[in-house]
Amino acid sequence: MSWKKMVAGWIQIIVGLLIFALGVHLTIRADLGLAPWDCFGMGIAKQTPLNYGLSMTVMGILILMIDVWMHEKIGFGTILDALLTGNFVQVFNDLDTLPKTSGVLTGSLTILAGLSLMSVGQYFYMSSAQCCGPRDTLLVGLGKRLRRFPIGAVQFGLLSAVLLFGWMLGGPVGIGTIVSTFGAGIVMQIVFNIIGFEPRTIQHLSIFEAVRHRV
Repeated sequence: MSWKKMVAGWIQIIVGLLIFALGVHLTIRADLGLAPWDCFGMGIAKQTPLNYGLSMTVMGILILMIDVWMHEKIGFGTILDALLTGNFVQVFNDLDTLPKTSGVLTGSLTILAGLSLMSVGQYFYMSSAQCCGPRDTLLVGLGKRLRRFPIGAVQFGLLSAVLLFGWMLGGPVGIGTIVSTFGAGIVMQIVFNIIGFEPRTIQHLSIFEAVRHRV
């Protein structure tokens, strides 16, 4: 991998993370309860002095340790995701440019729009082949070990477990949480099918491999 291609990949990753963060922001602005990972992050923020962005960063680092334990590759995409995503969402939340929705229907549609953007963002930074973010690396790692199940089903199981921990920490749970938990895997599967993307087939380069193969 040349330096030019590597840097282009970093730009692609950052663009993908921005799209993903905007999607997360939409699910928060729907004001119907948070998606599982965000519920978990808010739960950590509720129990500690950290704000949401820093809570998500700390959580990303902890998940990164699990990814290493699972012997998954850690690339530049993994590090950028762990450090930037939560803080990007915090910036969108602080800017507060989008009005909160009113009503279950408009809120649910906003969540689905957010989930779609999150899936598009996942496609961008996963397809850079510089490894996934910590959470997606965990998802792909579990997916490799559970190949008999569609990746969307694996996503549902993972989100259900994350939601339980978030709820136990006092994270906000509502109708939107249910929509996100059941809808995230389905929306991701639909978006990936439309794009023609299968994340388990990407041959990712770790940080060491990316630097070693530069020309």
